[in-house]
Amino acid sequence: MVSVMFCFFAMGFVDLVGTVSNFVKEDLGLNDSIANLMPSLVFFWFLIFSVPTGVLMNKIGRKKTVLLSLIVTIVSLLLPIFTENFALILIAFSLLGIGNALMQTSLNPLVSSLVRGHLASTLTFGQFVKAIASFMAPIIAAWGALKAIPDLGLGWRILFPIYMAVGILASLLLAITPIQEEKHDEETVEEQKSVARDYIDTFKLLGSSYVLLCFFGIMCHVGIDVGTNATAPKLLQEYAGQTLQYAAFAGSLYFFFRTIGCLTGSFFLRVLKTRTFFIISICLMALSMILMLSASAAGDQSTAKWLLYCGIACVGYGNSNVFSMIFSQALLYLPEKRNAVSGLMIMGLFGGTVFPLFMGFASDAVASQVGAVAIMALGVIYLFTFINKVKY
Repeated sequence: MVSVMFCFFAMGFVDLVGTVSNFVKEDLGLNDSIANLMPSLVFFWFLIFSVPTGVLMNKIGRKKTVLLSLIVTIVSLLLPIFTENFALILIAFSLLGIGNALMQTSLNPLVSSLVRGHLASTLTFGQFVKAIASFMAPIIAAWGALKAIPDLGLGWRILFPIYMAVGILASLLLAITPIQEEKHDEETVEEQKSVARDYIDTFKLLGSSYVLLCFFGIMCHVGIDVGTNATAPKLLQEYAGQTLQYAAFAGSLYFFFRTIGCLTGSFFLRVLKTRTFFIISICLMALSMILMLSASAAGDQSTAKWLLYCGIACVGYGNSNVFSMIFSQALLYLPEKRNAVSGLMIMGLFGGTVFPLFMGFASDAVASQVGAVAIMALGVIYLFTFINKVKY
């Protein structure tokens, strides 16, 4: 479990994209639509690679798939060390998205083969470890930007070599750790006629209304997650008058409360019904949208700042356990098809592409970040409709 939790930490590297996109936006003078293309590009690859990764796991196993994901992630972190070229940043973000799609699809089922009970709680603890990496990213980037670190000439890009070193360590730990896993999912015990058959059977699962609703729930969760990470600093700049170097800490505030949420959630999910805790989480997210929208109407910057801080904290805590709860619901609904279901659920992280794009368009259309918050609020409304579907 120690080596697996290191992998969860490496999984959190994908959340640096919100912080990085804001620094690249400022350095290159981009508008919101173009800047939000960066996080959208990262999560686009979940649409392409999630289901093929489920098939790949059937062929080579979950541990080897996680190792492959770590290698791709390390390469993605290596590229931006040398230049801030926009094209190279996009390539690095693409590789980061591919590596994370491989990792999220394979690591969660690997945990399910190690844990015989309290799956949602264990996945939530993994998300807690992941959130530590997410929480640290804005702090490291802002520290690099403020200190400039002239001897290295990296500035905020000091984030990349630090996380690359951790990724290498996670790879080595997992490689030397023996893990006994099931050979295949039940549907692959029978003779497989073709890889195409695997794809068809996987997508047929979306014909189940329950699996489809879980898929949309994951889309909303990650859309709000990526959207908050990218938009929170812009809200503080627009309504509280902060510079980016200080507003970037909004990302750390979000991930701090998300980290606390994951840590406490691993306990609450053992003592409360999943549905009860899900309702509490979604209500906090709804409150956060109200607070962030209220900041735009605040009479002064100080009031707006505290409204935004409270809103960011509420969405951080509220959204922290949504992924684990919905993901575990889907796995428990079809336990004999875990690899395929995992691939579909991780494909739902494509919401991290859809939401930032629409948020960028909405912000540019109304010339305010209120447009971005309104798009996230739509995701919260959908999650309210999912409450009655939580049953395991």
